[in-house]
Amino acid sequence: MNYEFIKKFLFKLDPENAHNLIEKLMSLTNSYPAVLNSFIEENFIADSMLRQNIFGSTFYNPVGLAAGYDKNAKMNRSLLALGFGYLEFGTITPLPQSGNDKPRLFRYPEYESIQNSFGFNNEGGAEVAKRVKEFYPLSIPIGINIGKNKITSQENAINDYEKLVEMFNNINNYLVINVSSPNTPNLRDLQNEEFIKELFIKLTSITKNPILLKIAPDMSVDNALSLCNVAINHGAKGIIATNTTIDYSLIPNAKNFGGLSGKVLQQKSREFFKELSKELFSKTTLISVGGIDSAEEAYTRVLLGATLIQVYSALIFKGPSLVKDINLGIIEKLKRDGFNHISEAVGKGL
Repeated sequence: MNYEFIKKFLFKLDPENAHNLIEKLMSLTNSYPAVLNSFIEENFIADSMLRQNIFGSTFYNPVGLAAGYDKNAKMNRSLLALGFGYLEFGTITPLPQSGNDKPRLFRYPEYESIQNSFGFNNEGGAEVAKRVKEFYPLSIPIGINIGKNKITSQENAINDYEKLVEMFNNINNYLVINVSSPNTPNLRDLQNEEFIKELFIKLTSITKNPILLKIAPDMSVDNALSLCNVAINHGAKGIIATNTTIDYSLIPNAKNFGGLSGKVLQQKSREFFKELSKELFSKTTLISVGGIDSAEEAYTRVLLGATLIQVYSALIFKGPSLVKDINLGIIEKLKRDGFNHISEAVGKGL
């Protein structure tokens, strides 16, 4: 496929309408395994140099889809055909919610970046869990990213996460606590040690599924480290860094709401991840996300301590060959640097 040609058409559409069109097409393709198998054969890289056992599951390659692209787990098998080593669905809330007012998705092609203020729009935990049960287990690991409903008070937030863990119990390879999105009012206020401690104590008592914490890039490194250590000490099996940023100075004339992702987040996310990794990479599994758009950047994150990486915005600008290109590029760089396996490279750049 000539993605540059397709992109010209897609970029003439409203960004959210373009995404919805892609979702519908890929959802339909789920029902055509013969078509998907040809794409899997072309795109899926399962080289032994990349294969890792993490959270008790086999990750054939380290490139995953970040949460936010497939909120309702509708594109599942079609996304596998793009070559992803794992998929993260969500963010999902207990009750369905429509999200924030439109327009709420904006492209900045010249910066290869996007800005979104979706606000956890999704079909709700019960509906998405029903769908996941139909295809779980998938041939690659899946993560479920969970958050609280907008109407849920801060005092009752833990109840929302508890409900979601119960809904998705045993139909995931890992769960992700999202308290770092900028698009739900006061959600980031839950990025505090008292709440995180109480939350992980509660959730780890009701499920054996690995639970990870996803954090924002806009807090101080010291605060982030304190928060991550609290999570790890109370049962978190990994940290995902980072979510979108509210540093609107990164793009001239950016909106003053929502979160920025893509190329403009790359340096900020990389530097933030590096500082966290100096202390955390020997303690837990680290997943790096934010502005990763090439094998070079992905490999840099691996050297900085990332066992896994995730992409989202770059998929919009670079197209469906992105995952394959990153995986092949990582293999090339591992061989260049004398590593026999990706695990040998993790953290070597710290």
